[in-house]
Amino acid sequence: MHEMSIVVSIVEIAESEAKKNNAKKITKLELDIGTVSGIELDALNFAFESIKNETMLKNAQIKINKIKAKSKCEDCNYEFNVEDVYSLCPKCNSYKTTIIHGKEMKVKSILID
Repeated sequence: MHEMSIVVSIVEIAESEAKKNNAKKITKLELDIGTVSGIELDALNFAFESIKNETMLKNAQIKINKIKAKSKCEDCNYEFNVEDVYSLCPKCNSYKTTIIHGKEMKVKSILID
């Protein structure tokens, strides 16, 4: 489960930023996770619950914003929503598509106390 190592990295980032600001705890953590990022959200939530009690996020609210995947066709420039990384262009049936949204994974905001 690579989500555990991702959560460890997120916690390290959040705690590092909180400590830079002399915070005692993190009250809210907001993440943007793309639907084709390869991250299983249930596993990510489980990983947070498993380790957050030992961190500054012990009582933090964790909000995850799902970023819907969108591709752009390189042949006809049509932009369309996708469910996976192997979607054909619905306009011209080209395989030459590029994901332009939905692969991201970022810490959007940290609320500290």
